[in-house]
Amino acid sequence: QVQLEESGGGLVQAGVSLRLSCAASGRIFSSYAMGWFRQAPGKEREFVAAISWRGDSTYYGGSVKGRFTISRDNAKNTVYLQMNSLKPEDTAVYYCAQPAYAGALPTLTIKATYRYWGQGTQVTVSS
Repeated sequence: QVQLEESGGGLVQAGVSLRLSCAASGRIFSSYAMGWFRQAPGKEREFVAAISWRGDSTYYGGSVKGRFTISRDNAKNTVYLQMNSLKPEDTAVYYCAQPAYAGALPTLTIKATYRYWGQGTQVTVSS
């Protein structure tokens, strides 16, 4: 059974940095791409970032490109989201997700690609 557990959220002021972690278990972590999504109150869940199974390709949503960095440590079965220069509009629940299928996938920015989701971690950025 796949389990994803996010951590690292919190209440911070605008301009600071925060790093989220997602620990995965249940499958061979290194075989799967990973993604981060977020959902603000009253809004759809949106794509934030994704990383390929090899870690050699990364993808970002337009609103976070240049500020957020996704990375993975396959030895620790963990994916990270480094968030710099946080803005109040980054306030949301952040979810990590794992696709249904292993290997290279062309649709890592699409929510439907992912089968497994964590419970989410709240990030609140005050102005």
